[in-house]
Amino acid sequence: MEAGGVGLALQTRAAGFGSGRRRGGLQSPSGSLRVADPSGAAVAVRARGSKPVAPLRAKKSFGGHENLHNSVDEALLLKRKSEEVLFYLNGRCIYLVGMMGSGKSTVGKIMSEVLGYSCFDSDKLVEQAVGIPSVAQIFKVHSEAFFRDNESSVLRDLSSMRRLVVATGGGAVIRPVNWKYMKKGLSVWLDVPLDALARRIAKVGTASRPLLDQPSGDPYTMAFSKLSMLAEQRGDVYANADVRVSLEEIASKQGHHDVSKLTPTDIAIESLHKIESFVSEHTPDNPASDSQAESQIQRIQTL
Repeated sequence: MEAGGVGLALQTRAAGFGSGRRRGGLQSPSGSLRVADPSGAAVAVRARGSKPVAPLRAKKSFGGHENLHNSVDEALLLKRKSEEVLFYLNGRCIYLVGMMGSGKSTVGKIMSEVLGYSCFDSDKLVEQAVGIPSVAQIFKVHSEAFFRDNESSVLRDLSSMRRLVVATGGGAVIRPVNWKYMKKGLSVWLDVPLDALARRIAKVGTASRPLLDQPSGDPYTMAFSKLSMLAEQRGDVYANADVRVSLEEIASKQGHHDVSKLTPTDIAIESLHKIESFVSEHTPDNPASDSQAESQIQRIQTL
């Protein structure tokens, strides 16, 4: 399938803060719901509806350990902070960027739940659009370039929507046009130390990550080596995000230096704090904000 023929359309709520219920729609041959967005454009991708936060359940830390600490306090913090952030967001989408394994999908689900947004994973949308069940297989059957073309098409269609949290693929930042789409909303960089990423990826395996999968060798060593190379290529580009959320800074605030002890909720709370700070200083009625965004896009295009 050609990238231009992806023809994505997203099931999402109309502008304004709603109840979070999904709209109905007709079932398309591909199994996706086809509906119309607020602008009238036809769209089609399965959306995950938002669910209420369950504060008294075990949560896994970044390193994968079960953690029950401060569950009620965290839920209250999330709720309070989301209410403050919503005032400034005015329906704008949030795009999470960062290296593979940085927790974008998990943190995105938590943020979408408390904000009353829908949550999408751009990799999953590409898989659905091309009819191949994994990114690794898309790379194998076609090519990385084919995947990137379709990824850009997905982000283009998402950018016309409102009230979404989008977990992007680790390499989405390398194409300037993708930043053009993401700058229609807010971009948040989840900055995770490479050794923590390598440990996490080595634990779960690399089969689903085509840029890391190696036939032999120590999983941690191979993952760290490849991640280091990717970070060198992409580090400056990730920094173009509107908001940077450093896991090392969060851990330091909590009095420890091991980011694997952080829960996704810890990261979501810090993300909302940083988003609130950013959007309160870059409100839509601030004429400087649009020109700053345009200047940043132009700078990205020269990289």
